[in-house]
Amino acid sequence: MSQTSRTTHNGDASMTEPIFGTMVPAMVTPFTDDGELDLEATQTLAEHLVSNGADGLVVTGTTGETSTLTDDENIQVFEAVVEAVGGRAKVVAGTGMNDTAHSAHLSQRAQAAGVDGLLLVTPYYNKPNQAGIQAHFEHIASATDLPIMLYDIPGRSVMPIEPDTLMTLSKHPNIVALKDAKSDYQSTTLVLANTDLTVYSGDDGLTLPLMAAGAVGVVSVTGHVAPRTYRELVDAANAGDFATARQKHFELDPIQRAVMTHVQGAVAAKTVLAWQGIIPSARVRLPLVGVTDDEAALIKTDLAEGGITL
Repeated sequence: MSQTSRTTHNGDASMTEPIFGTMVPAMVTPFTDDGELDLEATQTLAEHLVSNGADGLVVTGTTGETSTLTDDENIQVFEAVVEAVGGRAKVVAGTGMNDTAHSAHLSQRAQAAGVDGLLLVTPYYNKPNQAGIQAHFEHIASATDLPIMLYDIPGRSVMPIEPDTLMTLSKHPNIVALKDAKSDYQSTTLVLANTDLTVYSGDDGLTLPLMAAGAVGVVSVTGHVAPRTYRELVDAANAGDFATARQKHFELDPIQRAVMTHVQGAVAAKTVLAWQGIIPSARVRLPLVGVTDDEAALIKTDLAEGGITL
């Protein structure tokens, strides 16, 4: 894999072209009202996001409810999104799970489906030590030829990927990027300063400060709702125009609160997308459930503060 797609050790994103894009929604997986995959709505949503500023899409990640999808459903989603927007935006398949062999197998199937890269989350629930985390990622990374974005989110996985582990993993030729949702600025700074990993904010509200330190963009849930504004924030930050980036950050704050603070992100994103008429159903699969009337009212209040009235 060409190293020209990776950032330099000083985190200067202007020196390279980020391999997965810079404004990358973590796409929900649309279902019908009876809980079946809605591949037509999946393609419509992918088209909408790319037409409104996304240059990459993460599909069947956490927000895509991957834990409730079968392998065959995952592959159907990968193929549908590649068919809809392949060549116009990078398609990154969420194939990470806590079973290393299963994750490697699904990653191989994803490569055959034509995706551009993989998102691998820290193995959850098992609570492996750092040696186990390293071995897990290296095994999967060696199972395909695809570039890989690691996903560090200890709030869900319990175990963090420590900076020293990331520094070691960055030497693997297929491990090229990090989705950082650790909320530990010092840890991220160490990674930016000491690796050539392309770093993405995995926390919508921290996009601006992480980009100030050298991240190239965001893998976003709220990007479903305000993709153009996220595009403007990311472009301004990458151009060094932090006055404009700060303005967009402030504009997005109430929208981020709407999507990220009242209910689980996939639930909120699907709810708002359905209100906007972009997907036909806000259906989620158990153990997730839809919003209550009170939760819907809170979401609408925050959206209205951000200039979105429904």
